[in-house]
Parts: sequence; C-alpha cells; structure tokens
Amino acid sequence: MSSNRLPGKVLKPINGQPMIHRQIKRVLESTLVDDVIVATSVSNSDDELVEFLESENIKVFRGSLDNVLSRFLEITKEINPTNLIRLTGDCPLVMPKLIDQMVVEFEEKLPDYLSNSLTPSFPDGLDIEIISGEAILRLESLDLSKMDLEHVTLGVYNRPDLFRVLNFSNPINRSNMRWTVDYPEDLDFVRSVYSHFKGRESIFEYEEVLEYLRSNPEVVSGISASRRNEALLKPIEGHT
Repeated sequence: MSSNRLPGKVLKPINGQPMIHRQIKRVLESTLVDDVIVATSVSNSDDELVEFLESENIKVFRGSLDNVLSRFLEITKEINPTNLIRLTGDCPLVMPKLIDQMVVEFEEKLPDYLSNSLTPSFPDGLDIEIISGEAILRLESLDLSKMDLEHVTLGVYNRPDLFRVLNFSNPINRSNMRWTVDYPEDLDFVRSVYSHFKGRESIFEYEEVLEYLRSNPEVVSGISASRRNEALLKPIEGHT
C-alpha cells in the first residue's frame, strides 16, 4: 500500500474487485500451489489491505516494512515449506499454467532458486521466483546488504558461488512487453485486458492475452518496458 509510484495500488479496482483479489484468484488456479500467504507489513498503511484479505479468508503475515526478507524467513520458520514461490503483489496478469510449468522444472532439476526473470524473456509482470526453504534460511547466516533485505531473493541469485541458480526461458522473447502495475498507465493497460476477459478473470491464458493484444495494438501501457525492475537499478530511497 506504500508504493510511491501508485499509492494503494493493490486495492485499486479491476472489474469491480481489488487488484490483489484478481491476482490471488489467478494464483489459486495453479494445480501445484499448496497454499497462499500474503506477506505484508505491520505499517498502518497496510491495515486496509489486511482487513480486506481477512474478509476474504486469505492468510496474512505481517512483518517489517523495510526488511522484506525477514517476513519470508519468519514464514519459513513457522510453516516449514519445502519450497516457496514468490510473486509480487503488482502482477495481476500472473499465469497459473506458467507457475505450474516452473514448479515442474524446479522439482525436476532441484536448484536452490529458479526464476524466469534473471534473463528476462517473458512480459514484465509475469515474473515468478521459486526458492527452496533451506536456501532462504541460509541467507540468515550471510552478511547481507540493505538491498538484499529489501529485495528478498537478491541475496541468493547474486551469489551463484553459494547457491545453484537457474533461469526459466520463454521460447519466444517477449521481454519488450510490460504487463506489471507500477504506474497509473500500467493500471489502465491491465484494466483493458481484464475488461476484454470479463467473466473469465481467473482463467484467461497467456496466449489469449497475446492474441487480444495482437488484434488491438493500441492497448499498451504508456510506460516503457525498458523500466523493468527499475527499483533494483538505483539506491533504495523509499518503497516501490
């Protein structure tokens, strides 16, 4: 809720429901996700978000606003998951089948960490990270920077000498497409996509969105895809 670029973005309505609701409903369409927990902060700014999630019977964990990694460490210690899938709350176009494909890849190759964004080839906004519970706990014993604490998995994939890190690639490079929500222009784009799939918000698929965009080339975010992960490219000045 404390986003500088689009304050309160996770509760912005899309087809009559908050953005976070739309995203979670899509995640729950994955056949290989066992549980969903929203890891948010103890800041008063997130009270409204927590109230909504609890009304929807969504599990919530509240931790540090700045040390986001600590939220994941505490959850891992509490529920002892074999592996965790990390999704940021500003990606309402997340694709359930892509989650499942990556889980299968992870379980076959057994890395410490698998991501489809180390070498981007999917649209920005379809980013998925999978990390073993053992690997994330190992971070506690390392000398971590402020950036490591804020960006959770940075401490893993920036240390390929300590962790086995793999990238999951799209057969066709579509990293020039922007499907995430950081700015009002992004939200306008996502709302256009959801409007097209009204009544099927949880189940429309990747290829269907691509076909819709091919048929409607004017439907794009006004923000350049070159701004992908811009928060990682500059010192932390606030919260993204």
